[in-house]
Amino acid sequence: MAARASGGGMAGPGCLLLLLLALGRAAAPPGGMLYPRDTPSRERKELGGLWSFRADFSPGRDAGFVQRWYRQPLRETGPVIDMPVPASFNDITQDPSLENYIGWVWYEKEVLLPLRWLQDDHTRVVLRFGSAHYYSIVWVNGVQVVEHEGGHLPFEADISSIVQGSPGIPCRITVALNNTLTPHTLPPGSIQYMSDKARYPKNYFVQNIRFDFFNYAGIHRPVVLYTTPSVYIDDITVTTTSSESVALVQYEVSVVGSSFYSLSLSLRDQEGKVVATSDEPAGELKVLNPNLWWPYLMHESPGYLYSLEVKLQAQAAGALLEDVYTLPVGIRTVHVTSTRFLINGKPFYFHGVNKHEDADIRGKGLDWPLIAKDFNLLRWLGANSFRTSHYPYAEEIMDLCDAYGIVVIDESPAVGIKLPESFGNKSLQHHLAVMEELIRRDKNRPSVVMWSVANEPASQLPPAAFYFKTVIAHTKALDPSRPVTYVTDANYALDLGAPYVDVICVNSYFSWYHDSGHLEVIPLQLTAQFENWYKAYQKPIIQSEYGADSVPGLHSDPPQMFTEEYQKALLGEYHSVFDKKRKDYVIGELIWNFADFMTSQGTTRVLGNKKGIFTRQRQPKAAAFVLRERYWKIANESSCLPPVITSHALFLK
Repeated sequence: MAARASGGGMAGPGCLLLLLLALGRAAAPPGGMLYPRDTPSRERKELGGLWSFRADFSPGRDAGFVQRWYRQPLRETGPVIDMPVPASFNDITQDPSLENYIGWVWYEKEVLLPLRWLQDDHTRVVLRFGSAHYYSIVWVNGVQVVEHEGGHLPFEADISSIVQGSPGIPCRITVALNNTLTPHTLPPGSIQYMSDKARYPKNYFVQNIRFDFFNYAGIHRPVVLYTTPSVYIDDITVTTTSSESVALVQYEVSVVGSSFYSLSLSLRDQEGKVVATSDEPAGELKVLNPNLWWPYLMHESPGYLYSLEVKLQAQAAGALLEDVYTLPVGIRTVHVTSTRFLINGKPFYFHGVNKHEDADIRGKGLDWPLIAKDFNLLRWLGANSFRTSHYPYAEEIMDLCDAYGIVVIDESPAVGIKLPESFGNKSLQHHLAVMEELIRRDKNRPSVVMWSVANEPASQLPPAAFYFKTVIAHTKALDPSRPVTYVTDANYALDLGAPYVDVICVNSYFSWYHDSGHLEVIPLQLTAQFENWYKAYQKPIIQSEYGADSVPGLHSDPPQMFTEEYQKALLGEYHSVFDKKRKDYVIGELIWNFADFMTSQGTTRVLGNKKGIFTRQRQPKAAAFVLRERYWKIANESSCLPPVITSHALFLK
């Protein structure tokens, strides 16, 4: 669905994009991206709270660069307001021009660092952003330290040389952030200039997008400062295999800062008992009688995690340095056959949801109460999985998936790839870099069982075959241990990327976007969909999206579109077909959507998309109870749990 956000004050066509396009990068930055943790050798300082904020409303959106706002405190450049971080900036104020703003905005935070961070030549100080949407340039005390393209993955910079030269002086962090989307960004978009002066104000433009969620922007995830020694553990890669009595944890540790060091690795169970050790930078750890990582509702103890503690000792300039990092490790295997998805050798059926990082006021900003509520609702629902539609979710959310046993289809932000120019080499190179960043971040997570490289691309266009063959091959080369898919809404006979995926993921909205209101067509059309796809590709199928909008409290009998009754009835028609086909090759069903979410304004959207089974405020609609009854029934039929365990009892465990 196309959507628009308006702007104004342009100095002429193309001015907004010139700087952004000139700064664009293709390659993923080198090095590891371990999540910052407090350890005996590492400290963290969180920078959440109120930052100074200013949107650049100048005609070319370039005043901040022309006047070099990063050279001085932002408040000295003009009016600033307080802006919470993490949060989207769009819904914080009462200013409609900021709600729909397109262009460069500026953030600033001043912070005092502990003297112990600044007085030790062997201490690294690193500035890390969980994510910022979309293109970021960061300065510290007026010195540029990093720039990053992409709105959903972390980036960082070593700022030691800057801050350690000025002890006692506040560290001033300045961020310029641009939310403009082009045909080559992920997700893509385009700027359209309205030149008819009789109908539009001077220099008027809109941001066109081809995805159905609001293009929230801002510093969306935590900003932290953290330390390591100057010789440090840069990255850890873990893969696992297992049999009934023995598991092997293959690992590789990357060290930066010296070639002369020693390592000590200890794998501990949840009671703290050491079950395997090593002193090599790469190898395997043998675990006898392992506790496997199982999905929620597939085992009495889902989400079992070991702790891999890596200790480093190194000599640097006559000093003995030590670094310690602990990585959670889940032991599990994934295998795909022509009809089944196997976790630890047992058939796994995805009964879950699609989600969005979306809520009132905060937009896409990370919010712990909301996260806790969502996971409680997922477990109440009996959902064992979700897809990160349509972008990578916060690391904090992924941590809980690992801990709770919630299975994840980890999706890149490649949504809305509809135009031929978005399949060109520039777009392809950026897509490859995004997959590198995503896999580098999430490669060790047991909850992540499959990569999704895109959602609903125009896969029938001729360039799509080479494009997705390349992206999927690159993804498999980066991580051979997991299957790869993308989510399609194309006709099975026209989809040019399907031959390269391991699992077919299909979105369809029978009796909603076509044959509207005719529930009776669903059994015939959905059955034909499954049979045609399987006949063509002989691969297991997930119904990756299905659903209907419902306005809470709107009722009709017989069911009418947009009522809670219609949403319930539509789900029932789909479920009857799922129950027949999951005996054969259908391996999952993911409802669209977990909760209502905001979209751009349009004649088909009344304050957003209403396909949620929960409202945007996380209150259940009638469909939530239908899905809960179904998911617990499926779990009781297929799980390894004793039959006496009820949904209520297991949820309370």
